Amino acid sequence: MLRSLKSRRVLTCRVSRLRNPIRNIWKRNAMQTGLESSAVADSAIVDPSVEDNGETQWNVIVDAMSDPAVVLDDTGIVVHHNPQVVDLYPRVRIGSPVTMLSREPDLLSAIDSVRETNERFTVQLHDRVPVTRRMSAIVTRINVEDPPPGAPAILIMLRDLTDQEQYAQMRTDFIAHASHELRTPLASLKLIAETLQGPAREDPEKRERFLSMMLVQATRMSQLIDDLLSLSRVEMKAHLLPTDILEVSELAETVMQSLEPLAEAQNIALKFENIEGPVNVRGDREEIAQVIQNLVHNAIRYGKNNGNAKLSITRQQDPSTGQKQVRIAVIDDGIGIAAEHIPRLTERFYRVSAVDSRATGGTGLGLAIVKHIITRHRGEIEVTSEVGKGSMFTAILDSM
Repeated sequence: MLRSLKSRRVLTCRVSRLRNPIRNIWKRNAMQTGLESSAVADSAIVDPSVEDNGETQWNVIVDAMSDPAVVLDDTGIVVHHNPQVVDLYPRVRIGSPVTMLSREPDLLSAIDSVRETNERFTVQLHDRVPVTRRMSAIVTRINVEDPPPGAPAILIMLRDLTDQEQYAQMRTDFIAHASHELRTPLASLKLIAETLQGPAREDPEKRERFLSMMLVQATRMSQLIDDLLSLSRVEMKAHLLPTDILEVSELAETVMQSLEPLAEAQNIALKFENIEGPVNVRGDREEIAQVIQNLVHNAIRYGKNNGNAKLSITRQQDPSTGQKQVRIAVIDDGIGIAAEHIPRLTERFYRVSAVDSRATGGTGLGLAIVKHIITRHRGEIEVTSEVGKGSMFTAILDSM
């Protein structure tokens, strides 16, 4: 049984294979890596009476670690590793040299230093495994009394920091984009206010025109803030699978009716096609309504004059699992989207044409919200489009 305690307390390890009950005592230090901290072994003393000179105990300990870990003998040969290592470093085998793990000079230097000083070292690795990833490696000495050749001597504990860095970069980019999107209408509002205080103060016609412009910019800011809040709410619930049961066709019809005034203003004919009858899914009613609204809204926004936007609901069966599914497809005959843009459509603030998007009132977050909602519902998004002929966005959900 393994039991982790707080920093500087002891870790007691009992292994049933030992000839006599023996306790291993680890000094624990806290290590901060990326956004998390974890307790790691600083050093360990293994009783010489232990079977295999402590190797059995170290195997148990290393196998219990959640992060990749490798045990070397004093010559730098791998004598044990946990399964997580193979996922990142498939060439590492018991009996292989440490260079099969990494040839990073800082890591090899740290191993040499640990042999000489018994101190613990932390190094950063930038290896291709098989793609470039950033790893943090803690190298520490395993103190075994009277070790025979090939006994555990050095422990390397690895932490993959790549995803943490990517998430941090995504947050940075998101804040930069959001700031930029808000800065534009704010600058416009400031300029209009200055104009109203100056040249347009005594001109009723200009004053009305500039007040209308202020309303447009304020509405745009409000839409952007609403979308930011919607995205934040969805992300907070991303790990929670919805449990409510809702009927999709009735919900879709309600959403379509609410968008009819907008479609009429844009000279777009809305059509709703549901030949399947009632279709039940397990989902969040407000979120599924937002998916339908965002997709239909986009079809109206980017549709051609006197064009059509159709919402269809059909059933299907997953060919690989046999699971019943519902397809919620929104089809337009608008400008279409070039193939190179399709993979990035659900990125935050991504626009095929920033000018066209802003001119039609888009925030650049609608499809990102759709993606996060469908992901939370364990569904899929499909996009097909042809420039000049239109697009089809399909949300696929498991049905009941």
